Amino acid sequence: MSSATPTRRQFLQQSAAALSGLALSSCGWTLGGQPSPDLDEDASNVALDSTASNELFIYTWADYTDADLLQSFTEQTGIRVIVDIYDSNEAMLAKMQAGGGSSYSIIYPSDYMVGRMVELQLLRPMERSRLEGLDNLFEKFQNPEYDRGNRYSVPFTWGTTGLIYNSAKLSTPPDDWEYLWTHQSDLSRRLTLMNDVREVMGAGLRSLGYSYNSTDPAQLRAAYEHLVNLKPALANFTTDGWRDLILAGDLEMAMGFSFDALSVSDENPDLEYVVPMSGSSLWTDTMVIPRNAPNVQGAYAWINFMFQPQVTADLIERLYFATPNRAAYNLLSQELRENPTLFPPESVLERCQGILPLSTEMEKAYARYWIRLKSV
Repeated sequence: MSSATPTRRQFLQQSAAALSGLALSSCGWTLGGQPSPDLDEDASNVALDSTASNELFIYTWADYTDADLLQSFTEQTGIRVIVDIYDSNEAMLAKMQAGGGSSYSIIYPSDYMVGRMVELQLLRPMERSRLEGLDNLFEKFQNPEYDRGNRYSVPFTWGTTGLIYNSAKLSTPPDDWEYLWTHQSDLSRRLTLMNDVREVMGAGLRSLGYSYNSTDPAQLRAAYEHLVNLKPALANFTTDGWRDLILAGDLEMAMGFSFDALSVSDENPDLEYVVPMSGSSLWTDTMVIPRNAPNVQGAYAWINFMFQPQVTADLIERLYFATPNRAAYNLLSQELRENPTLFPPESVLERCQGILPLSTEMEKAYARYWIRLKSV
């Protein structure tokens, strides 16, 4: 794969100038479909949709868009796209609850967060008559456990969580979560974990043989105490900031997502990725429309644009992520289709778990341990 492929690091450096400079096309949008006549739509939303049709504000993870993608969408629809980035589902949710839901028309929550946002009445139900290309989804993504029938969300990408490590610097490669504890002295201050409560607590739970989604108070406490023991070896908790450090040689290992691992290994072949033997998370990131979205028509145009197989395939070739879209997958280069980091074998997937929604009480318990862990 070409070393010229933009990485998330490069995207973040370029995004402010690239995204703000997109010019509007003179054509009108054509991908959004028409609203269903039987939808009980808030009158204020209708007005906002009418007045904001030439702009679309998106709230997403880094590396899910680039300037080429946004320019292509603008050329097809006449809609200018403005992208804001978040680094955790919890940070996104906090912004939505603080009123941010009225600013964005597309958001990219992970699977477990979709259910939470539905409970909080933050999302609009999807009008399937306005969606094009859902039949291209692989079967397992057509009726997911976190959102039966894709009533409120459509899947955008999926992957695993694991360990990215420098094989040239570690005499023994990692094979499981417990490696972090048994090699703690070797990794001291050269290891990062995600800034993500569910992923980090999940890793702590799996290292002790428990479920990634445990709700047992004793197991949660044991995982917290185990992570406290590891804390002195950590350089930081970061979901995105480890890339420059590991590429510069300042880190030897980072907890990260599969598509990030492929991006950095493209720059340094010594950087390898492993899904821990005891299991990790198998996640799906989705596209949703906030309940108070200012440009609903543009939101459907964006979703339909992203379901175009060639659009998705071209984006994957540039940014490296796994797609749930069968038609797009079939257009990928053989090198990407056969890449085990992006598309792991069933033997790996069988030992992974999706992150499930928690009750409000258990969310608070996880949050308490997370705050204590980061402050010790």
